[in-house]
Amino acid sequence: MQIDVISDTVCPWCFIGKRRLSRAMEMRPQIIFDVKWRPYRLDPTIPAGGLDRKAYMRAKFGDDPMKIVEMHKLIAAEGAKDGIEFDFGAIERRPDTLNSHRLIRWAEAAGVQDEVVERLFIAYFENGEDIGDIRVLADIADVCGMDGVETAQMLESDQDRILVEREDEIAHEMGVTGVPAMIFGNRLAVSGAREPELLVSVIDRVMEMAQQQASEPADTDSDAD
Repeated sequence: MQIDVISDTVCPWCFIGKRRLSRAMEMRPQIIFDVKWRPYRLDPTIPAGGLDRKAYMRAKFGDDPMKIVEMHKLIAAEGAKDGIEFDFGAIERRPDTLNSHRLIRWAEAAGVQDEVVERLFIAYFENGEDIGDIRVLADIADVCGMDGVETAQMLESDQDRILVEREDEIAHEMGVTGVPAMIFGNRLAVSGAREPELLVSVIDRVMEMAQQQASEPADTDSDAD
């Protein structure tokens, strides 16, 4: 079953959603899953060099620091349920995520897309690394078995930049307004970091739909005299 996950690499709920999806798939070991990660940029106005995250958060959510603190506490509590150790205080930059999405695109061809996505989330949310920095992205590529030097050279170029930007635009044109958004078997979509039990019910329903379609007699046209 193919699962398309539309997400952004600076979205904490996408990190949580990834872990919950993994748990759901583990509950259906008899199914072969093919998860594909699709780009979504929550804020395409971020400059290439990124912004100071604290200033960015104040501009987005207001000057009340407790509002941001409480929001972070809520997310951290949810993430802890799935083994995520969010460290929002360690994050200094709010990066442009275009290059991280380009890396994810190339990782699919290398067969390590899921691992790259996982390490991007860990680097940003647990280690406070700037995933807009080409050196950080090249190191992640290298750890995941890709050629770090070649990846850095590709990131320095414009390779696949337009393709990723267009895929992001398509997601917005489809009506995706929040991430993660998961599309199961090109049949059913789920929005948000939903619990594994709900995701399993969706997986089961998609399997039922596929089986029903397979059992239906094919339409044949015949000429009658």
